[in-house]
Amino acid sequence: MTTKAYVVGVGMTRFEKPETRDWQYWDMAKEAGTAALADAGVPYARVEQAAVGYCFQASTAGQRAVYELGLTGIPVYNLNNNCATGSTALMTARQFVEGGVADCVLALGFEKMARGALGGGAGAGDFKTSPVARHYGIMAAAHGFEMSPPTAQIFGNAAREHMERYGTTEVQLAAVGAKNHQHSANNPNAQFQDVYTVDEILAAKTVHRPLTKLQCSPTSDGAAAAVVVSERFVDEHGLRGRAVEIAGQAMTTDTEDSFASGSCIDAVGRPMSRAAARLAYERSGLGIEDVDVVELHDCFSVNELLTYEALGMCEEGASGKLVQSGATTYGGRWVVNPSGGLISKGHPLGATGLAQAAELVWQLRGEAGPRQVAGARVGLAHNIGLGGAAVVTLLRKG
Repeated sequence: MTTKAYVVGVGMTRFEKPETRDWQYWDMAKEAGTAALADAGVPYARVEQAAVGYCFQASTAGQRAVYELGLTGIPVYNLNNNCATGSTALMTARQFVEGGVADCVLALGFEKMARGALGGGAGAGDFKTSPVARHYGIMAAAHGFEMSPPTAQIFGNAAREHMERYGTTEVQLAAVGAKNHQHSANNPNAQFQDVYTVDEILAAKTVHRPLTKLQCSPTSDGAAAAVVVSERFVDEHGLRGRAVEIAGQAMTTDTEDSFASGSCIDAVGRPMSRAAARLAYERSGLGIEDVDVVELHDCFSVNELLTYEALGMCEEGASGKLVQSGATTYGGRWVVNPSGGLISKGHPLGATGLAQAAELVWQLRGEAGPRQVAGARVGLAHNIGLGGAAVVTLLRKG
């Protein structure tokens, strides 16, 4: 038998430009973890397991991080799933709870990064040994290899393919950046809170055509956390008013669809995202028509468009028109990335998925302040990492 899993507390640090703040990863983890526990009203002594995600720290950094919260001897699981690491930690916590292994689990993610463009993953300088060698091989075969950051390059080439195949325009790509920068102006935890017009985004420095700097997520320092508990724990501790149900969740990895077409659109994960969404809908009994607010993985503006299509928000190829119509901002059908998304809120890899969950929990509780989506009852989080992993989570205020 399984039990339902609920998020009863969330917390995060402000996401910062690397080297801006004098802190170590355990400092940021303590800040986010303490905030999540306080939000839940649960002492660390009640936590039975910890699932901790990060990409750029050494083995057992998860222990070093949670030791700042307490030395209780609980199992600590160190997780690394590229940019999907934070959601992997949340999924691990949920599985422990649903499987009856524990009644209270802390999911924690953090990252202390270096300034400058993100590379293509561990060993990316040598694509023969990189875990994403096959993905970049698809790109090189179709587009060659240019002297630009490899991650921006593969997504930029996906954008070129989308433009050629569907008539998507540079203005539509820039509209994603403009929307998310506009949203982040109301988020005190966002790395950037500046607002830009579409013209200003188009005029920014090109990283890899057609993507400009203001359409690319930055490297960031920061942490986020969530307390995941069983229904029994909710009832025993009077937490119904704080509880947000994890109504459905799924992770998928690459299949033949990622590579068979030779397309960068597929290599960067649209098939994975589509499959994860389908499974999450089936498991929750919900569909995209039930969703009010979405936090999705806009590592680059094109990936937001690809994700609209993967989640079923529009037909394949129609995502540029969808964002340009205003359907994905306040007053539209959905509000996508009210936090500012990765583009403007920031992208500390291990923390990103948990920061998405935190934003959705605040939205579903009605606690998002000037970012609040009116009447939000169902939220969807989408987190993806090359290599690859896609996680889709449906959260429901219950």
